[in-house]
Amino acid sequence: MKPKSPNKRQLLTLLLIVFLDLLGVGIVIPLLAPLLLGANATLIPLAFPEATRNIIFGLLLAAYPIAQFFGAPIIGGYSDRVGRKKAFAISLVGTSIGYVLFALGILFNSLSLLFISRLIDGFTGGNIAVAFSSMADMSTKENKTKNFGLVGMVFGIGFVIGPFIGGNLSDPSIVPWFNFATPFWFAAVLAAVSLGLVLTIFTETIKKRVHTKIDPFTGMRNIRKAMKFPSLRVMFVVVFLLAFGFTFFAQFFQVYLVKKFAFTQSQIGNLFAFVGLWIAITQGLLIGPISKRFKPE
Repeated sequence: MKPKSPNKRQLLTLLLIVFLDLLGVGIVIPLLAPLLLGANATLIPLAFPEATRNIIFGLLLAAYPIAQFFGAPIIGGYSDRVGRKKAFAISLVGTSIGYVLFALGILFNSLSLLFISRLIDGFTGGNIAVAFSSMADMSTKENKTKNFGLVGMVFGIGFVIGPFIGGNLSDPSIVPWFNFATPFWFAAVLAAVSLGLVLTIFTETIKKRVHTKIDPFTGMRNIRKAMKFPSLRVMFVVVFLLAFGFTFFAQFFQVYLVKKFAFTQSQIGNLFAFVGLWIAITQGLLIGPISKRFKPE
């Protein structure tokens, strides 16, 4: 028996949750390099050598994905056991707390608080993975590619609007009381709104609970397991390199813009918004026709 097509209201709710979450992620993108490495940055002492400052910046960027590497399998296993809704809720609470702590770290000029906030946000940051699982639960074989294309389009839109909002919300030349902490307060509010949508509108999508083992080292075992399939090994490596390249560009291109061209956070946000616009166009307008031409096996 075929699973039912996703209810439109449920689908729109899930897409809105993904959009708000990615909007929060996008808001952060243009801020970290000017905040930590800009001419007026104070979180890392200016007396430190430039190489040391760059290493600290890289470690702060790495704190989130490292924590997520160990935390996402736990959130994923939990969502299989108790449902997507509860996992969503826990993840969004952690995201909101992480943004609040980051804003406080900026206000109190505390680098250690920034690291703690990114670790908390990363460890509980499995909401996008849960969203993809929910979309898979809701989709049929016929519309799965289209529905995931919609998620990709929402990702692109969040990537367009997020950096633009983040760059401008932190620019005191626009509004005098704007500062680097303002976008993080705004992102925390977005996470809280997403949490409200999950608790009030989102309905459980998983039909059959699975007693998945909850283990923070699942990611390591999955990597080892993936490399045992010769027919898939190349594909996994390609996907890793694509993700690595895009992440490297998104996170470190802003360093180049700050140091080479003295870009402000609003200028970085505008540039990344332009990049995100083309991601949205590709995902929203091209994936559908391509999926019709090349059917997934």
